[in-house]
Amino acid sequence: MRHIARIAPFAALAAFCCLAGPAAAQPAADPVVARVDGSEIRLSDIQESIQNLPAEYRNMPPQQLYPALIEQLVDRKAVAVLAHKEGLDKDPAVQRQMARAAEEALQSALFHREIGPLVSEQAVRARYDRDVAGKPGEPEVHARHILVASEADAIAIIAELKKGGDFAAIAKSHSSDPAAAEGGDLGWFKQGDMLPEFSAAAFALKPGEVTDKPVHTSYGWHVIRVEERRVAAPPSFEQARDELRSHMIQEGVQKLVANARAGVKVEKFNADGSTARPTDTAEPPPAPAR
Repeated sequence: MRHIARIAPFAALAAFCCLAGPAAAQPAADPVVARVDGSEIRLSDIQESIQNLPAEYRNMPPQQLYPALIEQLVDRKAVAVLAHKEGLDKDPAVQRQMARAAEEALQSALFHREIGPLVSEQAVRARYDRDVAGKPGEPEVHARHILVASEADAIAIIAELKKGGDFAAIAKSHSSDPAAAEGGDLGWFKQGDMLPEFSAAAFALKPGEVTDKPVHTSYGWHVIRVEERRVAAPPSFEQARDELRSHMIQEGVQKLVANARAGVKVEKFNADGSTARPTDTAEPPPAPAR
């Protein structure tokens, strides 16, 4: 029912807008629903406004949405007409803003047309099958740690652990890491999830082992204990979809921008408008010798 509620307003609005024409006439694909000094407002403008509303408003009955939205669009158009009459469209600052808005609209349209098909559900699924599904699982460790400010403190803790001290209890009383409340438990993590120094030490341990020397990182000094090791299965398609799609979008944008740059002539100038010279972007020349 939720899907029907989202679609129904558009169909109902289209029928409402087309009632004004002759009964036998075919409705226009994008009929005019208002004119302001001859400037047209079309059904697509209403539909776009609905799409930009919060979800709770998009599902309102059409008979409530339509009058409010059309009045809003008429107000906008009337203000824009007044701005034209006042000559603001000739203002250089306004012209630059309008040019930027036009460029952004063109960029958005090009990205949507060129990149959209590259990140369809089928395309993302194919990338998942190629890059994720067929790969072996990645090693993970379940570890705890105790974080202290000095190497001496870490050495003293290692000595206490060798005498039979309880790791979780010492972590709760001595560690400055937020995980101290859970006995220093960091859960499962992959090698790339932690700082390189920390990961190298943790993945070198067997279950039940503790680092025999403190491990130093930018956060301080760590004493690490590995609880378990495993090889994690590859993520499911549902788990990987969003990250894959985001990566594919970035790839598409980079390729599109590179193609666009290759097809245009680029000239660069200094901040004062003067012609840029090789030395303008390089190190300043040395002072002449006396």
